[in-house]
Amino acid sequence: MNKDIRELHDALLDIIGFMSRPEPDVELMSDMAMPLERALLPLLVRIERRGPIGVVELADLVGRDYTTVSRQVARLDELGLVVRRAGTRDKRVREAEATELGREMADAIDRMREQLVSELMADWTNAERRDLARLLKRMAAGMNEWVARRKTEDDE
Repeated sequence: MNKDIRELHDALLDIIGFMSRPEPDVELMSDMAMPLERALLPLLVRIERRGPIGVVELADLVGRDYTTVSRQVARLDELGLVVRRAGTRDKRVREAEATELGREMADAIDRMREQLVSELMADWTNAERRDLARLLKRMAAGMNEWVARRKTEDDE
């Protein structure tokens, strides 16, 4: 494997591992007025960003099975953080969308994560932060395109 690609892969694994650790989320939840189960945080944020979104698409985004995500979205609905309804394009698809309370909670999560990342990048220049964000967005776009192509090929 190309050394640069290997180092990138290792760095991404480390970042994913850090973001998946319970400690940052436990700290976030302890500061929240309405604590959530840890597994619901990333779902709420993704629904807020991408909603309305179907449960199958959401499950694909987070790498979990449909039935687990469906139960978790139902829990977010019970808490009043999302609403579920028939899809706008396909009435058979159930979509989730953040409520006002859900958007407020996602904003609070964003602010807390921003504080954490700001501490971790305190000695970075603004240009370095912008470059990292630009390059990661570019990589993410390529990954999303790859996934979309594979789905198109599977559907054919």
